[in-house]
Amino acid sequence: MYESEKKAVLDAAIEIKRNNLISLSGGNVSVRLPDGNFLVTPSGMIYEEMIPDDVVCVDASGKVIEGCRRPSSDLDALLYIFQKMPWVNAVIHTHQPWATAVGLVTDVFPACLVTMIDANRGDVHVAPFTPSGEKQMGVLTVEYAHDAWAVILKHHGVMAFGPTLKDAVYSAVYLEESAKTYMIAKSVGEVPALDPALVAIEADSWKNYGQPTT
Repeated sequence: MYESEKKAVLDAAIEIKRNNLISLSGGNVSVRLPDGNFLVTPSGMIYEEMIPDDVVCVDASGKVIEGCRRPSSDLDALLYIFQKMPWVNAVIHTHQPWATAVGLVTDVFPACLVTMIDANRGDVHVAPFTPSGEKQMGVLTVEYAHDAWAVILKHHGVMAFGPTLKDAVYSAVYLEESAKTYMIAKSVGEVPALDPALVAIEADSWKNYGQPTT
């Protein structure tokens, strides 16, 4: 079951690795299925060595209902996010270096670049540290999300999410691109803030990005 959906999850994992958001077997990708179950990447496997059948299907309690692999150790946190944020249908957890670096020097990454505004929808907040595999990662993600489509986990990485898997991928990738620009600029001076009204205009323009669905 879920052959095309499992392939999409694996493709997303390969894409975030191609963009240097994770190394080796770090991070995870998860999606909500229309039937109320969830797909999540397995724990500790190299993405390039995986096949779609390695992606695990679990129910809302975390019980494995399809697959022979152990799901990501962050499963409890991921399921908490899905439970508390019903509009979210995909979550991507990464250890991306530039965005993680931003979280070490500030508590809020201000929306200061168009790609960040487009894909992350606004300021990205930094949540306190919790160890890997703890449900608290999900609790803090929900608490610190505000209106953005990503949260930086201090000393750890990023939770990026959205209504679709594509949205979550864009959120993670463009957050990293923006973080790199921000950190380079901050190393030589203060980064000017954008007028909130202009941020709102830019965020609204994302609605017209891409091709219409048929």
